[in-house]
Amino acid sequence: MNYKNKEWCDSMKLRFDYNNMMDKFVGAKEGFSDKEIEENYAFAENAFNKFARKRGSGMTGWADLPYVERHYFHDLLNVAKNIRENYEYFVVLGIGGSALGPTAVFQALCHLRYNDLPKEKRGGPKFYVEDNVDPERMEALLDVIDVEKTVFNVITKSGSTSETMTQYLIINDILTKKLGDKASEHIITTTSQSKGNLIKIALKENYKTFYIPDGVGGRFSELSPVGLLPAAVLGIDILELLEGAKYVDLQCNYESPYKNPALMSALLSYLSVKKGKNISVMMPYADGLKYVADWYAQLWAESIGKEVDLNGNKVFAGQTPVKSLGVTDQHSQVQLYTEGPFDKVVTFLAVDNYRKTVKIPDGCEDIPDVNFLCGHTMNELIQAERVATEYALTVKERLNRTIYLPELNAFTLGQLLFFFELETAYMGEMLGVDTYNQPGVENGKNATYALLGRKGYEEKKKELENAPKKLDKYVM
Repeated sequence: MNYKNKEWCDSMKLRFDYNNMMDKFVGAKEGFSDKEIEENYAFAENAFNKFARKRGSGMTGWADLPYVERHYFHDLLNVAKNIRENYEYFVVLGIGGSALGPTAVFQALCHLRYNDLPKEKRGGPKFYVEDNVDPERMEALLDVIDVEKTVFNVITKSGSTSETMTQYLIINDILTKKLGDKASEHIITTTSQSKGNLIKIALKENYKTFYIPDGVGGRFSELSPVGLLPAAVLGIDILELLEGAKYVDLQCNYESPYKNPALMSALLSYLSVKKGKNISVMMPYADGLKYVADWYAQLWAESIGKEVDLNGNKVFAGQTPVKSLGVTDQHSQVQLYTEGPFDKVVTFLAVDNYRKTVKIPDGCEDIPDVNFLCGHTMNELIQAERVATEYALTVKERLNRTIYLPELNAFTLGQLLFFFELETAYMGEMLGVDTYNQPGVENGKNATYALLGRKGYEEKKKELENAPKKLDKYVM
C-alpha cells in the first residue's frame, strides 16, 4: 500500500510538459505566446469555476468516484476472489466505456501476454472483453472458452444497449441449456440500481449485481464498478487506482491554469482548435498504454463533438482523436504528422522507468550500423525514439506536448485517467457544449431499433424507408 506514503505518492506525480506548444519552441506562427495564455487566464478560470459549481450533480457524478463511500468494496473484493479461485475465464460483455475502460486497465497493469501465461503465473482467470456483435467474433470466443468454467459480466446502465443485450441473450441461452437453474451463478450484472431493463432482468434471474451511480455515464465509468470489478478479478489494486485519481484531482484543484495541469491542457486544446488544429493524436510510448488511447478517443469524441452549444446555436464543435503507438506508428503515421497539414496536436505519453530492462547483447561486430546498438538497452532505445520524434515534430513547427508517468502502476494510471476526464470537463465548459450527452449516438441507436422492428420506433422506420434510395450507377 505505497499510496499511503506521501513521499512515494509525490514521487509518482504525473508531469505535464507543454513546452512544444509555445512559440519559443515551435515558432510564433504555430505556437502560443505567454501573452496569449495570460489573455485567456480569466477564460480558463471561468471554465474551472463553472465545472466546480456543477460538480457532483447531474451527470458529473463521476467526479466524486475517488471519494465515494466504499461500502460495496468488501462485497466486490469477495466476489472477485471467488472468481479468481474457482473459474477459468472471466468475460466482459459490453460496448463503449463499459469495454474500453476495462480493456485499457487490463493492458496497462497486467502482463502483456496475460492470457498466454499458465494459470499459476496468471493467478486468475483468462480475461476477454467482447465489445462488438460480429458473429464470427462471438463464435471465436466460444471456441476458446468453456462456458461452464466462465463468469460473464454484463455491463450496461440502461439494459437497452442492443449490442450488449444481444451478447447476453446468446450467452444466457447457452448457459441455461447447459446448466439449467445454475446458469445464474455464471452471470454478474453491472447496471443502474434505479431504472432500466437490466436491473429488472437481474432481479428476476437473481443475478449478483453491482450498481453504476446515476450521475456516471459510460465513458466516465471506469472508476465505478464498471471497471473496478474486472480490475479486482485481475488482481489489480483498485484502491491504489482510486487513490491515484484522488491525488491528481487534488493537484488540479486550482482555478489558475498555471497551477492546474488539466486546466492548462484544456486551455491549450481549446486554443489549438481555434487555430485550426482539428485532430488530437494520442501517442503512448509503452505497449501497456496502447488502449488508453482507445479509451481517450471515446471520451474526447463523444464529450466535445457536438452540433449545438448549450444555447442551441449550431457550432459543430469538436476535435477528432487519433490513436497512435510509439514507436510502431513512427513507421506508419509520423511522416504525415511532421510534413502534412498543420491540423494536429500530438500528445505523447512517456514512461520514465519501465517495469523491465532488456539489454541489447553484443553482436554483428563487422557491421557498425547494427553494432552501435550493442551495450544499450531497449529502454534506452524506446526513450531515444520518443525524444527524436518529439524533436522531429518540433523543428517542423508541429504542436506537441508530453505527459510523463514516473512508472506505470495502478496509482499513476488512476492519475492519468482522471486527468483526461478533468481536461474533458474543462474543455466542454470552454466550448459551451453539453459534455455528457450524445445525441449523434442516440440517433444511430434509434435507427437500428427501427430497422429491427422495436416497438415504439415506427415513425423512425418510416423515415428510413423514405430516405433517398441508392443508385446503381454509383455502385462499381
